Amino acid sequence: MPIDAEKALAAPPVRTPVTWDDHDVRLYHLALGAGVPETGPDELRYVHEGHERGLQVLPTFGLVAGGTGGVGFEVFRTPGVDIDLAAVLHGGQEITVHRPLPTAARAVTVTRVRDVYDKGKAAVLVQESTLRTEDGTPLITQTNHVFVHGEGGFGGPRGPRERLPPPDRAPDLVLDVPTLRQQALLYRLTGDRNPLHADPATARRAGHDRPVLHGLCTFGMAVKAVTDHLLDGDASRVAGCRTRFAGVFFPGETLRLRVWDTPDGYRLTAGAADRADTPVLTDARVTARPARRDRPRGRTTL
Repeated sequence: MPIDAEKALAAPPVRTPVTWDDHDVRLYHLALGAGVPETGPDELRYVHEGHERGLQVLPTFGLVAGGTGGVGFEVFRTPGVDIDLAAVLHGGQEITVHRPLPTAARAVTVTRVRDVYDKGKAAVLVQESTLRTEDGTPLITQTNHVFVHGEGGFGGPRGPRERLPPPDRAPDLVLDVPTLRQQALLYRLTGDRNPLHADPATARRAGHDRPVLHGLCTFGMAVKAVTDHLLDGDASRVAGCRTRFAGVFFPGETLRLRVWDTPDGYRLTAGAADRADTPVLTDARVTARPARRDRPRGRTTL
């Protein structure tokens, strides 16, 4: 069996050094669609290092910090994991924010396989990675679920069913977020150069009419939208976020977000508005810290 669960779980963590600066931060935010309008004070906080309140960093940047390409799939370098990348699907992502990300840093990611689940026809590898400063201070901990088709049936645990359905009522906020047709090409510059997002022939072999947008790009767009519209545009208030990737999204389409204010955070779903709201993100949530008293409220909330 290409996946040896016992060996993968016993493997020592993988340590990967990463560095970034404000150029990387600004590029990432531009790849999410930041800077519209180009003179908007709140948008400039994402893209202008000279902003009067300083350049801020969305916590989702930690997933690509250092040009790692997104989920930091060090899992494929883990002993006991020998799989065909064509059988891999990024199923879900979660981030816990320990402290706001700096605009520049030398850091290290410490990554391990936390769980291996048997879903019958597929195996699920749960990878946990903590981004730490050089002195060991944790910045974010991210968990991603990697579905590997054809590798189940080895008798392991099925794992918990972690679903977050939206409330049974109308959303508190509906927001349409347009995207650029070249957005996947921009987002590739953050490190994820999978040809699925750029090469039409590769996309067709995968069953798509054209290249698709990165799931982590749509996730970052959703977190930015919640930050801008419900957290006064203050990225430091994001305490955590998560999603399940439910379907493909094509560059140039409009991402339709539906958000519910609930006791456990802002729950949301995202769909492709151009394709009858075909699901793109489900089981998603953003949790927030209270607003700082010294920061004037600049946006209208729910």
